Amino acid sequence: MFGLENKKKYPKEEFLFELEKELQGPTKYRELLERIEKRIQHIKESLRSGEGQENFQRFGVLLHGYTSLLKVISRAVAKKGK
Repeated sequence: MFGLENKKKYPKEEFLFELEKELQGPTKYRELLERIEKRIQHIKESLRSGEGQENFQRFGVLLHGYTSLLKVISRAVAKKGK
């Protein structure tokens, strides 16, 4: 009554993001992981060398974005394993 019915009649489909769908293959995960790690290393080298002082803030934002992406990817793969 009024939405309190047994909801087992209609199983809820789990929503998957496009990235999660792509990461279902182990080769895609490794490729993406390697590409991100290479970009992180390149940004770190640029920051250490002092290259592009005018873009220092932009490099910092990119670095944080890529590290966050690594966390999201690792959580998505761990969630898939459960």
